[in-house]
Amino acid sequence: RQRLAQFGPNRLSQGKREPLWEVFLEEIREPMILLLLTTGVLYALWGEWSETLTLFAIILAVLSVEVFNERRAERAIAELRKLAEPTASVRRDGRYQEVPTETLVPGDVILLRAGQRVPADARLIEAYGLAADESSLTGESGPVDKEADLILAEETPLAERRNLVFAGTTILRGRGTAIVVATGMAAELGRVATLAREIQEPRTPLQQTLRELTRGMVWAALGCSVLVPLLAWLRGNQPPRQMLLTGLSLAFATIPEELPLLITMVLALGAYRLSQRKAIVKRLRAAETLSAVTVIATDKTGTLTENRMKVDRWYPENLGHKLLEIGALCNSSANDGAGAVGYGQEPRSADHGPRPALKGDPLEIALLRAAQEAGLPVDGLRQAYPLRQEFSFDNVRKRMSAVYEREGGLWVALKGAPEEVLARSTRRWVGEGERPFSEADRQEVLTTTARMANEGLRVLAFAEKTIPMFPSSHFPALSSREVESDLTFVGLIGLADPPRPEAKEAIATCRAAGLRLIMITGDHPLTARAIARQVGLDAESNGQKTETPPELDRLSDAALREMVYQVGIYARTTPEHKLRIVRVLRESGEVVAVTGDGINDTPALAAADIGIAMGETGSDVAREAADLVLADDNFATIVHAVREGRLLFANLKKAIRYYLVCKVALVSTTLLPALLAVPIPFSPLQMIFMELFMDLGASATFMAERAESDLMRRPPRNLKAPFMDRTMVVGIFRSATGLFAAVTLVYLITWLNSLELVRAQTLAFVTWLLGHVFLALNLRSEREPLFRLGLFSNPLMLLWGAATVIFILLATLVPEGQTAFKTVAPNGKEWALAVGAAWMGTFWIEVRKWF
Repeated sequence: RQRLAQFGPNRLSQGKREPLWEVFLEEIREPMILLLLTTGVLYALWGEWSETLTLFAIILAVLSVEVFNERRAERAIAELRKLAEPTASVRRDGRYQEVPTETLVPGDVILLRAGQRVPADARLIEAYGLAADESSLTGESGPVDKEADLILAEETPLAERRNLVFAGTTILRGRGTAIVVATGMAAELGRVATLAREIQEPRTPLQQTLRELTRGMVWAALGCSVLVPLLAWLRGNQPPRQMLLTGLSLAFATIPEELPLLITMVLALGAYRLSQRKAIVKRLRAAETLSAVTVIATDKTGTLTENRMKVDRWYPENLGHKLLEIGALCNSSANDGAGAVGYGQEPRSADHGPRPALKGDPLEIALLRAAQEAGLPVDGLRQAYPLRQEFSFDNVRKRMSAVYEREGGLWVALKGAPEEVLARSTRRWVGEGERPFSEADRQEVLTTTARMANEGLRVLAFAEKTIPMFPSSHFPALSSREVESDLTFVGLIGLADPPRPEAKEAIATCRAAGLRLIMITGDHPLTARAIARQVGLDAESNGQKTETPPELDRLSDAALREMVYQVGIYARTTPEHKLRIVRVLRESGEVVAVTGDGINDTPALAAADIGIAMGETGSDVAREAADLVLADDNFATIVHAVREGRLLFANLKKAIRYYLVCKVALVSTTLLPALLAVPIPFSPLQMIFMELFMDLGASATFMAERAESDLMRRPPRNLKAPFMDRTMVVGIFRSATGLFAAVTLVYLITWLNSLELVRAQTLAFVTWLLGHVFLALNLRSEREPLFRLGLFSNPLMLLWGAATVIFILLATLVPEGQTAFKTVAPNGKEWALAVGAAWMGTFWIEVRKWF
């Protein structure tokens, strides 16, 4: 804590948050607020102080709501950023811990692994095959090999400091430990922070579409705002002052200025809601695109399975001890301090109690745990035999090897995919000795591999070799080809990784929703098929087949484009294969979501419509490249995310439909009386309040709507289809006609019978407010009747409706309300007329759902 206070948090300097008064000033400069201010000033100049005070109270309320909504969206996005904050493995209190990178201070010892974003400038202590991509800092492309033993002059150029790693760069391969030397603005990245300013996220396609729609509607609304008062003045001899106020109020009420803000707010809050389901949205466009996903390309391990591996069996049975020894020493978890052995060793408690929980790759942990349970002295072996070199596993090599100093020579331990190990083995262990590896031996191993894989086990092969001692004590660095050739095959280990219990139901839900699922895995084809059968993703039972790299490599892109719909499982794939599959699917018109966890998965994540990274096992680079991060690595979370994405889009469409229906109905209701030379049915203040209730209904209540029962039985949304198609446009005008007819009839009947303008306007005002509440209830669904949805299933809408009714009573029955809003108290018949017309003008929408 003292060092953190001394050096400050490990982050680049950020701009200060705008104070509240500045936010208010920005909102005041908005065109809609300026319209209200102009109206208020005119009221004041003409001495109408009651209306002036009321209007300025409205302006204060509007500003408060706008600032609240903006702050609410900001908080949602800030919470998302906190959820996505990176962590680092740091040695503190004698053990390695995952801590937020912001808390790193000079002097901390950190672990470095492939795929990790370096959290701070650090001096290497140990490095095994470590290479970094420093192009973001130095501009030099290509991997930079790192060495811990180098001692360099202080003036060495940045690009040549191979004993240091720098904040913001990426570890491409290998592993190591380093001590932090600079953080935050003191790091090299901080010195060029002006080049790393945050770029504003581009608008999503939906934001852009609605922005263009709003631009066209603004001109139409402005035209009506001028036309209506002009006609009323010319044809109806209405007072010019009143018509000027009416025009300003009508402009405020009809210009759809809230649409772009509504979209941004809905996407931000929808993204926050997704985070509550363990799906962290990195880019807002992902929240929008989820509703359109047609294909999910998923990994197997950790996504469809629990990623809790356990050694199930080994072959041959008499070499179990030797296999576990190789598995424990050729082990990245043991080496990086996640396990309780060797370098990075976790201490035992004073009473020799249980060690801390192991962290790292679940496969490596399973091997380490099995060796410990078998009684192997793993700690002693690591201390007795110094590690000299290591060649890390990746999805292309599909193997890992470690070189130890042992009995005056070098001992190589290797594990990997059976076909990779067999290709490099020339001998095999038999009993206590070795013999040449015959073709019969090879077939026996392949048969055993297939048998294990067919049971859903993940199969690893193990090999070793000894390199004779050298005349001097100096052991030269060897290439991977020298280390990983002429090996002695030892045997196989099968690891069980049970399927997630919820995966089967999630896959069934996907199929019902019209989503196609494919598995892309680096595992053996038989293992992939076995797990697929267990989770209900049996490709063969659905008339689909399994493809492996040899078949993929022989296909041209055109042939693969035809084949891609016949394949359900891709096994033994590399990241290049995954990228190619994603590209071909997208070129075929599919909207693809793809999962990935490693640094080599980043091209496929970037190429997909939605890249989904693993939060628990994924690398920093994969998480940064992704649009969505699964906090629990669970396939069911993807399905929940798709469901939330569909719900978000459905509710957004309902809200915009309702919003535009109200706008069209309001324009029509004011235009017809002007054409008939009848006074306009609303006073300026009434129109302003109608707009406020309308906005609140669209922006808040529809977003709280629950999913309809058939949401996940509908086909995915077509991204190429216009947001407002012909059906939606016709529906908007049809619904607006009902509300317009109800309000206009009530107004004209009352006006012609009483010739009291205030009474007629009061009844029109009441009918409108009640009608737009009934309208909202009826537009909650296009398909399901209200009684099936449940009247009380959206409490926020009921609360808004109750607030509207209370406002109507206060505005019409309380003397102060009557004065402010220019209303009178309706009699019983008038109440019945207003309520009945409002109900009849919108209830027909509900009736249509039955036909």
